[in-house]
Amino acid sequence: MKRWIKITLGTVIALVAAGAATVGIAEHRGTTLQSRTVDIARRPLAFSDDAATLERGRYLYLSRGCADCHGANAGGRTFVDDPKSGLKLAGPNISPRPDGVVARYRGEDWERALRHGVKPDGKPLMVMPSQDFARWTDGDVVAVASYLRSVPAVDGGAAVIQLPLPVRVAYGLGVIEDAAARIDHRLPPAQPVPEGVTVQHGQYVAQSCIGCHGPGLSGGKITGAPPDWPAAANLTPGEGSAMARYASAEQFRRMMRSGKRPDGSAISPVMPFEALAQMNDVDLDAAFLYLKSVPPRAAGGH
Repeated sequence: MKRWIKITLGTVIALVAAGAATVGIAEHRGTTLQSRTVDIARRPLAFSDDAATLERGRYLYLSRGCADCHGANAGGRTFVDDPKSGLKLAGPNISPRPDGVVARYRGEDWERALRHGVKPDGKPLMVMPSQDFARWTDGDVVAVASYLRSVPAVDGGAAVIQLPLPVRVAYGLGVIEDAAARIDHRLPPAQPVPEGVTVQHGQYVAQSCIGCHGPGLSGGKITGAPPDWPAAANLTPGEGSAMARYASAEQFRRMMRSGKRPDGSAISPVMPFEALAQMNDVDLDAAFLYLKSVPPRAAGGH
């Protein structure tokens, strides 16, 4: 065999071996990350059976994406099933079944799951978008937890987290992070602001957008999403802003409830329009006002 062929073959073999070693190390580190304990101070919260609290919890559950993953009846739901990539995700049954995954959840356990993305034992919750709920007030955490304790118990499945090899490797290498790694757990709970069509209330509402559109709301590739999913739009007034399409809160409201732009073109169903359509006028108008006020950022900067 000629010397250059030997060198080339040896290089290829070395690269393959190095690649295989990297994959193995990344998968092992991913397993270690999933089994780590996140140290968070416990914050006891009391449940409520007040009618207004339960109605607030129902509204948040339906309009902030909880039902998209767990089903309208909280019985669990498959929300991603992509045979091409091998990605399959299902939210577990979180209705109050005696043998259910949340059967023994106390107020502090709901707080840790919603705000911090961790289980009662401190292990990270995979795929749970707690970065969207990390700045919820105590009142809203209590409202959702209390509502879910009040719904009828139903049959349903367990969580399904089937991640393709590239996603597992990316997670192990730190390219993709779970919610517990993305949240600043040192921040105190958000304080309530009066509900109204104001920038302050709009900022609170728009926290539900950061999981896909990034903490700076400028969009980009959605972390951990299937490769054929489109990038999230830039919601700031910067370069390539999707908000330039909406001259009024009414147009913005109509889009959020119909999934269509003002010109009639359809937006990707990746957007959770099933939940967004449940948002009330005050929340949508306030979010519109806030998104028009944020500092401009170039598209894709997150």
